Amino acid sequence: MIALRRGLLAAFVVGLGLSITLAETALFLLTLLWLWRLRDPEARRAQSWPLWQPVLAFAGATILSALVSGHVAASLAASKTLLLMAALYVTADALKDAQEGDRFLSWLALAAAGAALAGLIQIGACPTPEPAGGLARWFFHRCDRARAFFSIYMTLAGVLNIVLLATLPRVLPDGFRAWSAPVWLLTAIGLAVTYTRGAWIGLGAGAAALLPMSRRGRLALLAGLVLLPVIFLVGPRDLSHRFRSMFDPDEAGIKERVYMWRSGTAMWREHPVLGWGPGGVKREYSRYALPEAFKRRTGHVHNTPLQILVERGVLGLAAWLAIWIAFYWRAIGILRALDASRMRERALVAGSVAAVTGFLVAGLSEYNFGASEVVMVAWAVMALPWAIAKGAGLTIQH
Repeated sequence: MIALRRGLLAAFVVGLGLSITLAETALFLLTLLWLWRLRDPEARRAQSWPLWQPVLAFAGATILSALVSGHVAASLAASKTLLLMAALYVTADALKDAQEGDRFLSWLALAAAGAALAGLIQIGACPTPEPAGGLARWFFHRCDRARAFFSIYMTLAGVLNIVLLATLPRVLPDGFRAWSAPVWLLTAIGLAVTYTRGAWIGLGAGAAALLPMSRRGRLALLAGLVLLPVIFLVGPRDLSHRFRSMFDPDEAGIKERVYMWRSGTAMWREHPVLGWGPGGVKREYSRYALPEAFKRRTGHVHNTPLQILVERGVLGLAAWLAIWIAFYWRAIGILRALDASRMRERALVAGSVAAVTGFLVAGLSEYNFGASEVVMVAWAVMALPWAIAKGAGLTIQH
């Protein structure tokens, strides 16, 4: 049973970097295995249930919103992403201590580096004209921005952002690993060539969040945060131009996001408590699109909290925010309970907090909570503090 679970967990991690189908299939089988184990009363008593109250409240608010949306079947179908929250529980169940958490993160780092390398090949060998058909056409389709094996560059950026932050302590004095440095650098370059500004900002925010948690790496972090903008500014022309565009309010992408946010706010005002139901933006946005907006139809408003607010209302947003507040409260509590000598354990918890921070900040300019690949990585990395607490014998109140 242990070998099967470990094999499925490895398949899940590989799938997160290579194939959504593999990741979802492995997650489904891991969930079945977890539920089978819970038949045993002793297993249920020993089970940790991270964040179950706010997670259950969010699931309830989502389903309630779907039931009153007027499009029950479509909204319930759009709620299927709730099932991905199982990644938090099966990962927390599978990882018994710091050693297993460390191994899991190593697998994830290598999978992300593999995806980053594929993205770099796409950029470096991008053919002109585009191949006419077959596997080459799929791999090099619209290869001006790295996307690796995902359908769009923003998904690759979201995955790499989370993994880079989760493994950032490994390239700092607190938890340095010699082999991690080149892997981390390769992954960072892969993130750069996605040209996804929200993920870049998320990376910086996550690194800044690591500052108070890093005992010996603060100077290195500060130096990196200062040097990173300089590297972007003096780097290749396309990279520098993309970085500078973040500060241009007239840039097309920024203006379009502002239009979407205004339209989303107008939608929310009509259904403030329970929202339009999951999938509501895709169904109704065209009626609220501003005349000056380029996009007349869209499935999301390029802002995760606003998307939650529009589709699930105030109740859904409150429950969603409660998940992250509870995560920070408990993860930081675990970090404080760990002795300073337990550097590996502290690095894993701190990396998890930094990764969640980067994920949330990146979500202010995109709907990354709706990207299955990204959100599965986020839920899985969130399980690390509970694995550490379990291995260290710490008691966590739920």
